[in-house]
Amino acid sequence: MDTIANPSRAEATVSLTINGKPVMGYEHETILHCAKRYGQFIPTLCELEDIDHAPGTCRVCLVEIEQSGAESKHMVTSCNTPVRAGMKIETRSKRARAMQKLQVELILADHNQDCATCTRHGSCELQDLAQYVGLKENRFYDPERVAARIVDTSSPAMVRDMSKCVRCQRCVTVCRNFQSVDALVMVGTGFDTAVGLKYGLDQKTSACVTCGQCVLVCPTGALGEKDETDRALDYIFDPELITVLQFAPAIRVGFGEEFGLAPGTNVEGKIIAAVRKLGVDIVLDTNFGADVVIMEEGTELLHRLKHRGQPTFTSCCPAWINFAEMHFPDILPMLSSTRSPQAVVGKIAKTYLPEKMGLDAKKIRVISIMPCTAKKDEIVRPQLGDDGVPDVDVVLTTREFARLLKREGIDFVELEPSTFDNPYMSEYTGAGAIFGTTGGVMEAALRTVYKVVNGKELDKIELTQLRGFEGVRSATVDLGGTVGEVKIAMCHGLGETRELVEQVRAGTVDFDFIEVMACPGGCVDGGGTLRSKKKYLPHALKRRDTLFKIDANRKVRQSHNNVQVQALYRDFLEAPNSEKAHHLLHTFYTDRKRAMTLTVKEVWEEITMSTSVY
Repeated sequence: MDTIANPSRAEATVSLTINGKPVMGYEHETILHCAKRYGQFIPTLCELEDIDHAPGTCRVCLVEIEQSGAESKHMVTSCNTPVRAGMKIETRSKRARAMQKLQVELILADHNQDCATCTRHGSCELQDLAQYVGLKENRFYDPERVAARIVDTSSPAMVRDMSKCVRCQRCVTVCRNFQSVDALVMVGTGFDTAVGLKYGLDQKTSACVTCGQCVLVCPTGALGEKDETDRALDYIFDPELITVLQFAPAIRVGFGEEFGLAPGTNVEGKIIAAVRKLGVDIVLDTNFGADVVIMEEGTELLHRLKHRGQPTFTSCCPAWINFAEMHFPDILPMLSSTRSPQAVVGKIAKTYLPEKMGLDAKKIRVISIMPCTAKKDEIVRPQLGDDGVPDVDVVLTTREFARLLKREGIDFVELEPSTFDNPYMSEYTGAGAIFGTTGGVMEAALRTVYKVVNGKELDKIELTQLRGFEGVRSATVDLGGTVGEVKIAMCHGLGETRELVEQVRAGTVDFDFIEVMACPGGCVDGGGTLRSKKKYLPHALKRRDTLFKIDANRKVRQSHNNVQVQALYRDFLEAPNSEKAHHLLHTFYTDRKRAMTLTVKEVWEEITMSTSVY
């Protein structure tokens, strides 16, 4: 593993050659890292530099070296071999190329060969490697061994297909070291080695929170979302149904990359045009739901601030909710009971919208496009539906939506942008837009809470002290009036979240309001977003910068000033946190391990009897 975190702080003192060219290496620097700095490509499958992962398991990064004073050349893995003075390295010698090719052939020996049906087809690092090494046949392929590999489809959100696993262990590293969930482990030996779940559990019953960060680093199709594109098409093309589609704030700033547009490009208008071309009946914006969430959660927060003692945690992120239910059930009373924006839009689309538009609510099917795998898990919660009918019927990740448009032959880049036009629930504010990045929920909430407390708007709308990219950020905001100073914290990534929650439980930190995003960077780098080869999170900052620009350019930037949200409360919900609003837009959480022992009847009894947590 490369121990040089920032080589520019040291001096390159090791003299060597790579492919006959003299170079200078750093003390303890690996051959792979040194070669990269000098633009010399070495193929690799398991290495991922920005998560500091180079275990040497794939052994594709073989190079031929000759050490000063040695009698012969020999092969080494470049990802974990340090440079040495006088070393002569050949990355493309005949022997090196032959050994690299052999390694890829051996990896493919027990790898599912049905690439055409794999969701990662065309974006697979193993396919790239096979092309690079010039592999034209596989002498060792064993279909019986492949057929015996586990395919776990138990989760409503994710699929774990070990017939495509290359044992790179990237997923284990992210799950354990970054997300601190530690659900994934390596099991078996030899050819039977694969990624498994701790204690031999399946995906559904394990400690996995379906954040999907493992999917972002998987080089093949071994880990992925449960594909529901056909189900979405069934709804769209059924003439008896009315399809309502919503898409999240992060989608508009990350989706264009799949079609060659620059990272962070705002493609909101093209997405609207694309789904209309598909045949969707009503196009809504999850940002509208975000504005409603602020009205509910902000009111809830003010109520709790009157009885300070425990912090209020935000509840918009379903992977964070899963994490709390599985790992910290004792803090569940601290979570806001407000539903996520997706769940809010789903409920309103099946109650308020048909009432206003004269539609048959039973014929409405709600489709969501989300940057998140956990959103698939969220919609099957029985408390987010009525009598077994979910408020949101199907969730497509960003990746699924891209595949769907390609299947339907829609040229996304050439589409003429369109606009939202639903008169009841498509408007959004700048506050709703910034929900897609870490700190955005907090900033949006405080804009509205300040107005409620003081009867006037913030002098400076942008709360820049809340913006940043550190894992945990804290600030004190003076809300004035009877509330005064509020101590807040924002964290993104579950590793950082675990540390903060444990500090809250221990009483070593004092906060009033805490925002949590399970994915590093927030929704802009959710587990359902588009993958980038050889990088974990390369475009988070560009995506979030565009969200801030969207906010800055909106005429209305505070959720309480959204005229459609005002109409929703005036005509339907009465007031934030009213009895009706609480019934429709709030939820409850359950100790996940205990919930597994409940019958369906007992779950529904809890739903019926659930009341506000404050």
